[in-house]
Amino acid sequence: MAKESRKFETVSEYIGSFPKDIQKILKTIQKTIKDAVPDSEEVISYSIPAFRYKKGWIFYYSVYTSHYTLSCPPPWTIHEKYKKELGEYELSKSSIKFPLDKPVPVKLIAAMSKFRADEIDKVKPKKK
Repeated sequence: MAKESRKFETVSEYIGSFPKDIQKILKTIQKTIKDAVPDSEEVISYSIPAFRYKKGWIFYYSVYTSHYTLSCPPPWTIHEKYKKELGEYELSKSSIKFPLDKPVPVKLIAAMSKFRADEIDKVKPKKK
């Protein structure tokens, strides 16, 4: 189900390329992150949807055969901060795999999105 070989120009195009049941999951993720960080901007980056906030990234999200993934660039503090809540999910250094056959953990995704925005807010601008 992964769409890596295709270059998507818009988030709507990416979401629309999947069956209706998967679109519903993607729209839930999309709404959850946007509601949690209203000042974020949704864009396509690396041919998948991503939320940018100020000078950082909240999450990238994408769908595969049996799961969807939330990925974020460094710092990778999400895993430690939400260690207990993420215990049932498969983790890599930069991503979290959520099974497609389970409900979207809306409260967890919202909390992690807010946490990422707070991290970005705390980053001091680099001096020239």
